[in-house]
Amino acid sequence: MRVSFCCTGTTAQPWLDGLRAALPGAVVEVWSAGAAAADHAIVWAPPQQFFDEQTGLKAIFNIGAGVDALMKLRLPPEVPVVRLDDAGMSVQMAEYVCHAVIRHFREFDGYESDMARGEWSYRKPRLHADFPVGVMGLGVLGARVSRALAQFDFPVLGWSRSAKSIPGVQCFSGEAGFNDFLAATRIVVCLLPLTAETEGILRHDTLSRLQPGGYVINVARGRHLVDDDLIALLDSGHLAGAMLDVFRTEPLPEDHPFWKHPKIAVTPHTSARTLREESIAQIAAKIRALQNGTPVSTLAGVVDPKKGY
Repeated sequence: MRVSFCCTGTTAQPWLDGLRAALPGAVVEVWSAGAAAADHAIVWAPPQQFFDEQTGLKAIFNIGAGVDALMKLRLPPEVPVVRLDDAGMSVQMAEYVCHAVIRHFREFDGYESDMARGEWSYRKPRLHADFPVGVMGLGVLGARVSRALAQFDFPVLGWSRSAKSIPGVQCFSGEAGFNDFLAATRIVVCLLPLTAETEGILRHDTLSRLQPGGYVINVARGRHLVDDDLIALLDSGHLAGAMLDVFRTEPLPEDHPFWKHPKIAVTPHTSARTLREESIAQIAAKIRALQNGTPVSTLAGVVDPKKGY
């Protein structure tokens, strides 16, 4: 068995060492132009040339949960694409989102500003019931985030393309449930996959439907958000603030208004990072399962090309 590793911007050697240990007997190599045909591919932001040459693949494994960039390439027909379905990212994401929600709810951002000015201040405690949190996207990450938020007694709502059921979460689904979801939400968290249908979903008309004093947390993809619409709603006072981890251009350009806007906090796409050891173990287990005849349809994380995730 031959495994080809083609991950742009990734230090290859630790991955190769881990994969070789997890797949004894397999040939695991970094791809270069003209390389021998591989049985399986492990990729992140690969060039089109990789797939043009590697026409005999049995499966493609993406070392991340998001596959929007991969779906834009011409992939070998009928070859399954398998994304990471957790690999330690869901706990990181739950930590980040809970931090962002609590920071806003408890007004810790205001305290930080006051303390920086040497001001000893006090703010009246607010009620959890007044800050319903709506999570857009209820996959592995979204479900974990929703359950974590519920532990802090926030009313938690969820919206997804298809109907879901999560204990302690009021679930909405489809186009029919979208407006009701927004109207019931004060803090919105975007964890949707990026598709043609979800690009620009955080725009003026949707964000305007949030309850007054709404707050936006985007940890999915920068292209979910229409930047100018967010700023306009912040400046009008309809939205109270935003915490953003993803952007249309990364790194965020030095002259982008998000940097200096007083109601926006930014972080450098760090809400949930790929954990190498966990990812290697997950990918290797799936490769072994395929080699042993397990149907690909039974694997977690198989991407539906029609949906794009």
